[in-house]
Amino acid sequence: MTTTNTPPGSTPGASAPSAPVFQLQRVYLKDASLEMPHAPQIFLEQGSPQFEVQLDVSHDRVADGVTEVIVRVTATARVGEKVLFLVEAKQAGIFELRGIPDDQMPPVLGIVCPGIIYPYLRANVADLLTRTGLPPIHLAEINFEALYQQRASQGAAAAPSGLIVPPGTATRQ
Repeated sequence: MTTTNTPPGSTPGASAPSAPVFQLQRVYLKDASLEMPHAPQIFLEQGSPQFEVQLDVSHDRVADGVTEVIVRVTATARVGEKVLFLVEAKQAGIFELRGIPDDQMPPVLGIVCPGIIYPYLRANVADLLTRTGLPPIHLAEINFEALYQQRASQGAAAAPSGLIVPPGTATRQ
């Protein structure tokens, strides 16, 4: 005679609930664009560049339990009224997300996943700008939890399409 142990509250023969799955499948540079509309004359300009950085996080369901999360950054540097450079990059990650409670999914998609992807985006933007012959420019680290809470407190209807990070806090040289 064999005895099977069943967890309290479950019926014998019923399958046990599966544990939540959070697994990064792949990180990749989805898109990158660099413009230097005033080169080479802009290199003769005097003055320190002023930076503007916009950041956005989006996600899309790829398959059952599989989601693509994209962190997009647009950075513009100006010397006076002229654009020194404009760079836009989208870093994406494919995540397997199964068994995560519905109330926990928005923070996972808005905080955890972008926090994993963003360092790759920072490195790719820095590398791209270094290849222009300009001094390296590094995007500042982002507190995705604070940005998520800020967006949640504004409400989805009042939130802009992208998060705008104030100059000075978004970049450093």
